[in-house]
Amino acid sequence: MSFQSYLDNIELKTGKTPREFIALAEAKGFTAPGVKATPIVDWLKADFGLGRGHAMALVHVFRNGDVISDKHVDSGGTHSDPSNRLELDGLAAR
Repeated sequence: MSFQSYLDNIELKTGKTPREFIALAEAKGFTAPGVKATPIVDWLKADFGLGRGHAMALVHVFRNGDVISDKHVDSGGTHSDPSNRLELDGLAAR
């Protein structure tokens, strides 16, 4: 599943776009430097029913914004994406 597919599936499951999750995480202080992934993953599981893989995709977005490593661009691997930029405004923005 590509990185973008993880984010799209999160939106389909929760009704929230990645950008909406960023705002929620900011309000909870989860986007501050040095915040560990575990409390974020625990929050996403408790409040939204997200598993670890999907939660970690959001942790990456909270820390890095819409940029992913170039090594995943057209790599042909499991997490291959067509671009190193992610769409954070949701499915309707495309």
